[in-house]
Amino acid sequence: MGTVISMADLLPEHLERLERAGHTVHVLRDAESHSLGSLLPDADAVICLLTQPITSQFMDATPKLRILANVAVGYENIDFPAAKARDVIVTNTPDVLTESTADHTFALLLAAARRIPEADGTTRKGKFPPWQLQQLLTGTDVYGKILGIVGLGRIGAAVARRGHGGFGMPILYHSRTRKEDLEVELNAQQVSFHNLLARSDFVCVHTPLTPDTRHMFDAEAFVRMKPTAIFVNVARGAIVDEVELVRAIREGSITGAGLDVFEQEPDVHPGLLELHERVVLTPHLGSATAETRTAMGNLAIDNVLAVLAGKPPLTPVS
Repeated sequence: MGTVISMADLLPEHLERLERAGHTVHVLRDAESHSLGSLLPDADAVICLLTQPITSQFMDATPKLRILANVAVGYENIDFPAAKARDVIVTNTPDVLTESTADHTFALLLAAARRIPEADGTTRKGKFPPWQLQQLLTGTDVYGKILGIVGLGRIGAAVARRGHGGFGMPILYHSRTRKEDLEVELNAQQVSFHNLLARSDFVCVHTPLTPDTRHMFDAEAFVRMKPTAIFVNVARGAIVDEVELVRAIREGSITGAGLDVFEQEPDVHPGLLELHERVVLTPHLGSATAETRTAMGNLAIDNVLAVLAGKPPLTPVS
């Protein structure tokens, strides 16, 4: 039996699974973070969140550590080479959050296109506008418009299915590899990055954050987009140069944006906070449904239980 440290706020049902398997579990809340140092030497497994840096020094303090179970798809918070050098298994939680994140992507897209937050605020203030052809808070159609997806992985494909099947949207995509099965299923077309920017009415970002994708959306990228385009990012904030995004919206290079991630989370660029028309901001809620967060915790625990039982992990990071 092992010692498990959870730096994630696990649900009672998650804790019960670990305890039923005979493991000792320590859940560290923010107020108890001072206890971490004394517990690390005995830790066989650590369950962590994307916001918690796991450094080589952290791993030096955990000589018994066998697995780092990250409750997220990304794992940029973990020093992966250091873990590999110490034979520590790193796992993540793919697949289980695909559909909820795709839902949130489309929620942002629709909210920005139809100006839902602005309309809600106006209505609540008692400023119900008169119905007329040149309606106050007129939005833009979504149905039949061209959807450009940068990064056609699990989540990107799920967004494409919603656009193609639910909204009749032609699908363009830019990805490191060709997705021939999705081209057939969705009548999707692989194009260059610049071609996608020039043709898309909505541009959704679902690519991982890497040195090559950092600030992929810069001043040049926004200039190449249609002035009527709406930009949506639920991937990683640093893929976007937020200074240039603010400038692009203010100067009319693009029409608006829906953002769930930010470069300096939890801080949001003040220029974005000043933009209200056709700009929708949410605080990294892509996978934030009760069902999905429960499933993410269960998958992390599945990995911990497997490794501590001497079995292969279910979703190892390779």
